[in-house]
Amino acid sequence: MRMSRLFGETLREAPAGIESPGHQFLLRAGYVRQLGQGIFSYLPLGWQAMMHIEQILREELTAIGGVEVSLPVVHPAELWQQSGRYQKIGAELTRFQDRRDRDMVLAMTHEEVVASLAAGEISSYRQLPRLVFQIQIKWRDDPRPRAGMIRAREFTMKDSYSLDLDEAGLDTQYRAHYEAYFKIFTRCGLPVVAVGADVGIMGGSGAHEFMYLTPLGEDTLVLCDSCGYAQNRQVATSRKAAAEPEELREVCRVETPHATTIEELAALLEVARARTAKIVFLAAEHRSEDGHPVLRLIVAVVRGDTDLNEAKLANLLGGAELRPMTLDEISAIGATAGFASPIGLTGGEVIADELVMSSPNLVAGANEEGWHLLDTNAGRDWRPEVVADIVAADDGDGCSVCGSPLRTERGVEVGNIFKLGTRFADAFGATYLDPDGNAKPIVMGSYGIGVGRLLACIAEEHHDERGLRLPVSIAPYPVHLTVLRGADSAAGEVAERVYGLIEATGIGVLFDDRGERPGVQFADADLIGLPLRLTVSERSLKAGGIELKRRDAAEARIVAEGALVSEVRAELDACE
Repeated sequence: MRMSRLFGETLREAPAGIESPGHQFLLRAGYVRQLGQGIFSYLPLGWQAMMHIEQILREELTAIGGVEVSLPVVHPAELWQQSGRYQKIGAELTRFQDRRDRDMVLAMTHEEVVASLAAGEISSYRQLPRLVFQIQIKWRDDPRPRAGMIRAREFTMKDSYSLDLDEAGLDTQYRAHYEAYFKIFTRCGLPVVAVGADVGIMGGSGAHEFMYLTPLGEDTLVLCDSCGYAQNRQVATSRKAAAEPEELREVCRVETPHATTIEELAALLEVARARTAKIVFLAAEHRSEDGHPVLRLIVAVVRGDTDLNEAKLANLLGGAELRPMTLDEISAIGATAGFASPIGLTGGEVIADELVMSSPNLVAGANEEGWHLLDTNAGRDWRPEVVADIVAADDGDGCSVCGSPLRTERGVEVGNIFKLGTRFADAFGATYLDPDGNAKPIVMGSYGIGVGRLLACIAEEHHDERGLRLPVSIAPYPVHLTVLRGADSAAGEVAERVYGLIEATGIGVLFDDRGERPGVQFADADLIGLPLRLTVSERSLKAGGIELKRRDAAEARIVAEGALVSEVRAELDACE
C-alpha cells in the first residue's frame, strides 16, 4: 500500500479531551475517526488491523469446531419479548417501529436468534453438539461511552454460541472457549486475566470475563495472590472483619448537626466507621410482561466501613435496574436523607447486609434533621425483609477461599463466556429427541469478544511516547518502507524495486512515497507503529544497502539489497 493513496491523514496533535493515550495515537496515526458519541469510522490502517484480529478469531474458533454464520442486526421485537429480555433491558436496547408499525430492536447480542434457529434446524441428538460464530456490528445505546473504542455504542463483536445435549457437553465447549481465548489474546499481544463474573442479562449458571489490567478500566477485579482467587468485584466475596460480641445497650438520641456522611458522623462522635450503619436509597425498576415499568423502593443497610455492591443487590432483586431515589421518594417512605435509618420507616423494602445483623450497637440515623441514634441493633430495633451478602469486597479483606489479604485492580473486559443452560431453549422450544425418543432442551453457551475494544486495548498496551508499537500479528502491515525526499534517482529506483520485491513474497508493505521531509516521514512511521522500518536514502546506499530498524529497537543497521528479504523475515519472526 502506497501512503500517497491512503484515505486519512496523520495528526500532529490529538483532539482535545482524549484521555486515553492509546486512543490518542489511533486517532493521530489515522486508524480511526469519531463520527459521534461512541461511534467510530475505521480508516484503511484501522480496518486492516481489525481484519487481522478477525482472522485470528476465525482461526481459533474454527480450531475448536466453530462454523461461521451471519445473523441479522435488526430483530422483530417478538423474539426478545419471547425470551423476556425485552421487558428486562432498559434504554440500552434500542427499540423502534418499521414503516408498518411493527416493533423492532437493534441487536446487542444474538442468543434469541440462535435459539430460534436451533428450534427449527435441530431435531435429533445426532445433530449435537454444534458451535456457530459470527463477527458482526452490534449496537448498545450505552449511556456513558468513554475511552474511545473501549466503551462504544456501535461495535464489532465476535459472538459464538454452543449447542449441546447436556451440561457435560456445555462444560466441554466452555472449557474449549476458555483455552481458545487465551490463545487469541496471546496472539494479539494482549496480557489478560480470567475472572469469575456476574451473568447479568445473559442469565445461566456461570460466567468468566477476560480482563486487560489498566487504570482506564471501569471494572474492579478482586484478586488473591496466594490461592489464585479472581473475581469481578460485582460477584466477589470476602471475609470482612467481624464485630466483637457485646451486651446490647438501649437506644439513645444524640444531636449531630451537619453530619450527613459516615465520615462526618464518625469524626463528630469519635467512633470507628465500623460502629455505624450506612443507608443507601435505591429505586429498582422492572418491566412488567406488557412492558410497563414497575417501581420498588429499596432501603439497603450496610455497615459504615463497607460499600454496597449494586450488582449483588440487582441480582437479588431479579436483575432490576437500579437508580438513586429522589428526595421526594425518600420523604415518602418516612426517611430523612443524611440522617436516615430503617427505624420508623413507613414504606420501602429494607434489605440488610449479613455483617450489619451481627454488628451490635451501631450508630444510625434518627430520620430527623440533625439527629442520630446511638446503640441501634438489627433484629431488636428494626427488622429487614431480606438479609444477604450485598457489600463489595475490598483491598485487605480476607480471601473467602484461603483467608489471605485480597487486592483490587482496574480492568477492561475484552472477552466473556457464559453458561446459558436451557433458558433460551425453553423460551423458544429448542429441543432434540434423545436415543429413546424423549424431547429434551438444547443446552446453550454464549461467548463474546469485542474486536474494536480489543484493538483499543492493544494500542494501550503497545505504545511509547512517539506512537504505536503494534505486534506483527495485528499491525496493518509488517513493514514500513520510506524513501527520503531529495535522494538521487538511484534511491528512488531501489525503493521501488524493494517495494515490489517484498510484496512479491507476501509480506505486506506500507510505502511512504509522499515526498515529505525526512523528519515528517520518520515521525509518521513511529506514530503508525509498524514493526519494521526500511529506509532507502543516498546515505544508506553509500553505506551498502537499506537501513533496517525495528520499531522497538533504538539502533538501525544496514542490510544489503540481496539479503534484504531473508533479513526482513528473520526480524519479523523475532518480533513475534
